[in-house]
Amino acid sequence: MKTYQQTDENGFYGRFGGAYIPEVLYKTVEDLKQQYLTIIESESFQKEYCQLLRDYVGRPSPLYYAERMSQKYGCKLYLKREDLNHTGAHKINNAIGQALLAKRMGKTRIIAETGAGQHGVATATVCALMNLPCRVYMGALDVERQHVNVERMRMLGAEVFPVESGNKTLKDATNEAIRDWCCHPSDTFYIIGSTVGPHPYPDMVARLQSVISAEIKYQLQEKEGRDYPDYLIACVGGGSNAAGAMFHYLDDERVKLVLAEAGGLGVDTTETAASLQLGSVGILHGSRIKVMQTDDGQIVEPYSISAGLDYPGTGPIHCNLHETGRAKTVAINDNEALQAAFELTRLEGIIPALESSHALAILPKMKFKKDDIVVLNVSGRGDKDLSTYLAHKDEIDYGKI
Repeated sequence: MKTYQQTDENGFYGRFGGAYIPEVLYKTVEDLKQQYLTIIESESFQKEYCQLLRDYVGRPSPLYYAERMSQKYGCKLYLKREDLNHTGAHKINNAIGQALLAKRMGKTRIIAETGAGQHGVATATVCALMNLPCRVYMGALDVERQHVNVERMRMLGAEVFPVESGNKTLKDATNEAIRDWCCHPSDTFYIIGSTVGPHPYPDMVARLQSVISAEIKYQLQEKEGRDYPDYLIACVGGGSNAAGAMFHYLDDERVKLVLAEAGGLGVDTTETAASLQLGSVGILHGSRIKVMQTDDGQIVEPYSISAGLDYPGTGPIHCNLHETGRAKTVAINDNEALQAAFELTRLEGIIPALESSHALAILPKMKFKKDDIVVLNVSGRGDKDLSTYLAHKDEIDYGKI
């Protein structure tokens, strides 16, 4: 039976996905397609992967009952604390898995793209651990606003390549990473940080991140006597943290899925990254997805206060969930995300990443029942965003906290 979890043989979720790649990458991507499942499902891979997740990353990440937030929003709110992972976000789950896969495939060089810097840091960390050379492509604008993560990557031994083209953000970093990959297909493994790119990347990344939802299931069973929530909330840019948190619940209709995308200054403005609501079907970075584009197919530059969410498209898994109605999508504006970040900080003592703050901003837009169990994925910690938070602290309405 076809499920929301599975792609068809060509890598499509509904009408989204596939592999649209230049000829020079065909063999590289086809080799990955033929080998990835056999390798990541093997006993030796799983043994090493799970050992690293436990002893290096620090998994399982806690499922924390947020008592004061629960009282405010009239539900039982649990926060999945991916911010407590080594390197500060969910990205490390995927980076470790892909690096192990790369070594088993005989690749000797790693490249990656990054926006907020968390995937770049995770990739640089894993490459230091496994003694692999690493180049990270990052938009020049993101290099400026995420300078702490840039220095972390460099300290870990990675080469950070600032991209000056286009909007100088995540899309442009991905373009440059793909160009590099085209020039070095035989020895280079491209660790893509989200559920985007040509098949099999969306499926592979979702599977590697599915440790999140696997943990939620048994953690909820321990805390609530059942292994599923009524609502599951996550932010979505490319979509890896949401795919991981929702993976084991995609076909469970008892669970309402809610996605927060970056509204920027508003979906009625040109300064937004709400591609699920505003985009049309197109091809970007090797996959058919919903893309913010002009009538003649030129990419419209996205905007978000969050460096990790200003991507002009969303991965095929989430495009399908949105189009079929399996997931509800809410566009969160910059000011709403900022307010939500300060609220979590003041009520629970947790400073979230700006990406996660978009998911938190969904809470005041929902109407819960007292016994509803709500799980919200806190995908990363806010250290990297402190300068942004401090720059906007005078805009926060503390009376609403």
